[in-house]
Amino acid sequence: MKKLLAVSLLSVAAILSGCGGDELPSEKMTVAKAQREIKIGMTSSEVVEVMGSPNMVTTDDQRRETWVYDKVSSDVSRSSSGVWLLVYGSNSSKSSSNQRTLTIIVKFDENSRVRDFSYRSSSF
Repeated sequence: MKKLLAVSLLSVAAILSGCGGDELPSEKMTVAKAQREIKIGMTSSEVVEVMGSPNMVTTDDQRRETWVYDKVSSDVSRSSSGVWLLVYGSNSSKSSSNQRTLTIIVKFDENSRVRDFSYRSSSF
């Protein structure tokens, strides 16, 4: 009986530890944040303050920089039919996943000020 109780408690602990998200909490980069925070005429240092460091920096033929921010996130949802079924050796669990991408492109002028920005978001 003690063995069965120990196995049951370990199973419950495993289920509870699997219920959380896969990523640590962080400030989210969203379309709304880009629309709200990025403004034409901002300096590159102001963009870094609100968006952080870009994933990629390129320069055009006029030596103007373009910054690219890329974010990919995955959400995994798991559900189980309960502990009662685990005690008796059967498990009925389901999982689903959702992936989202967000790309923000910020173009600077020759004075390192935002001249244009765009974004693209997708979910699948």
